[in-house]
Amino acid sequence: MKRVEGSAGVKLIECVSPARNGWRIRWDVQDRGDGSASYMEEEFLGKPSDQVIRSVVLGWYNERINEAILCGFVYDGMPVWLSSENQFNYKTAHDLAVQTGGVTLPVTFKFGTDDEPRYRTFEKLEELTDFYTKAMRHIQNTLADGWKKKDAFDLEKYRVE
Repeated sequence: MKRVEGSAGVKLIECVSPARNGWRIRWDVQDRGDGSASYMEEEFLGKPSDQVIRSVVLGWYNERINEAILCGFVYDGMPVWLSSENQFNYKTAHDLAVQTGGVTLPVTFKFGTDDEPRYRTFEKLEELTDFYTKAMRHIQNTLADGWKKKDAFDLEKYRVE
């Protein structure tokens, strides 16, 4: 699977080598407006089944969604790694702070990157709530955008006669 540069209007499925029975599927076509396009492409030996096409394309979108959730959130100018473990830790800290009226504060989290770690201490419940709300909004918006793209996938466009 790779990103390819080619012509706008490229076929989404095509037999590229009848002698070898080589096929390619394409998706995420980004038309540049000048007759060229960029798109993802996967090659197969034999015509891929509907199930394989769906699995490859939707799997690729799922990877992009997960990547955007994981490393696409920035808070106070600092990248925040939203791994499942970190999400759980943020939720736990927030829930405890809410339940105790802030008695469990301050709480410090490591943001930034491994090469450039940055630490953020939340001393007030309002600050922690702001962070947690924005992190959850990022996740929900990323999921919603991804669902739209996946819902727009039309297997009928991959039919050949």
